[in-house]
Amino acid sequence: MSATAPAFVIQRQSVVGMENEWVKMFDPPTASLPTPERLAPTNPVPAFIAATVPGAKMSIPNTVRRTLMHGMDIVMWDGNKVKFFLFGDPDIPVASNGTFPAPTIRVPRGIIFHGETHAQGPPPHTIHWHGIEPTPMNDGVGHCSMELGNYTYQWQPNFIGSYFYHCHRNTMQHFEFGLYGFLIVMPPDAYQGLNGTGADDKWRTAANLTNFPQFPGFDPTPVDQLVAGQLNPHAMTVPYDVEALWVLDDRDSVWAAQMPDAKDTFPVHGNNPGVNDQFFRGDFHDFNPDYFFATGVPFMAHIKTPQALAAPLQNPAIAFGTPDGTVPAALNSGVVGMQVAVNAKVNQTILIRALCAAYAKIKITFPVDVVIIAFDGRALGVPPFGNYNSAFLLKKGVPFELTTARRFDVLARSATPISDFANVEFRNNRNNQFLMNGKIPFVIL
Repeated sequence: MSATAPAFVIQRQSVVGMENEWVKMFDPPTASLPTPERLAPTNPVPAFIAATVPGAKMSIPNTVRRTLMHGMDIVMWDGNKVKFFLFGDPDIPVASNGTFPAPTIRVPRGIIFHGETHAQGPPPHTIHWHGIEPTPMNDGVGHCSMELGNYTYQWQPNFIGSYFYHCHRNTMQHFEFGLYGFLIVMPPDAYQGLNGTGADDKWRTAANLTNFPQFPGFDPTPVDQLVAGQLNPHAMTVPYDVEALWVLDDRDSVWAAQMPDAKDTFPVHGNNPGVNDQFFRGDFHDFNPDYFFATGVPFMAHIKTPQALAAPLQNPAIAFGTPDGTVPAALNSGVVGMQVAVNAKVNQTILIRALCAAYAKIKITFPVDVVIIAFDGRALGVPPFGNYNSAFLLKKGVPFELTTARRFDVLARSATPISDFANVEFRNNRNNQFLMNGKIPFVIL
């Protein structure tokens, strides 16, 4: 008996006459069900955006809106056009036609989040809130939850940390084509009294820094300890002065040109449904990236050529990088100051949130010692996970590997000036072939 010559064969039952059981797989609906058990949203961030971002509005109270868009050609640094699918925010002018990546969503822990969304172009799509734990109907996993159409997602975040959101229908194609954005869960009081500058407000993130006293302001209060009948919103958190976002991505322009339609890889019925249906078509296994990005800013180099980050492209779809290296407030939930390249002062606490959105493997090497405080939205050593892991030191010059959809948060602090680069090495995920080294400026003055 072997895999190719089994001792017996189990006959597969045909689904002829039962196609309705597979409607979400082969013929998804164009209309969406209402959000079940809908609660009133309590997210303060949309109102804050409307008050601080010129031209922005809050069309639906306390609700984030996202439009899934198709077919935008973005001119690469060398003049080549590559097709992207993008998320747009119809309430923010600069993001209404879509950006790469999508605007970062910030939410305080514990609020009731509503995300109203619709597809522009041929459905279906979903939004999967990667790392969040919503109800199944609101999880956004293709074929397993609601596909749209139009839908209002609802969930309540429980853990402070770094997440992201992406289309999970035809994931292999839609995620690669740019349908994703970053998602940050903040302490519950993050938007109370916030003036929008980011400079006068101490932002915080979850961490257990018991073993790392070099980072001031760490609050070791147990997360379940009541003080005057209230939980401490800053328990097991630390303030930071500088926040950087590294969304590391790659594109294969040939791969993109072969599959320009959002339905190119949808499964189709065979002539014997349930027996010879086609679930994988085209050359999607043959992925060879030739463009590379950090948070929408291109590394101006072809493969096997080291290169630092470029100046932002003159294209509204790539709007994250600005001349001063910061992310516009309109793309960062109304908050200014988030950086791509790191620019800080000595003795400032620097928080770097990194996401591998590439299909290549990446290795990140820092020019300074850093402390890794969180993985995939969960702070290391913070209850209820304190018995299983802890924050740890990563020495400068030691590479750390991330693969697709993984995130990690690191803290850095230096008493001496640094003018250097963090190195991002891209390697082919099938044969480990070296592709390129991207260099992100890392300056402490």
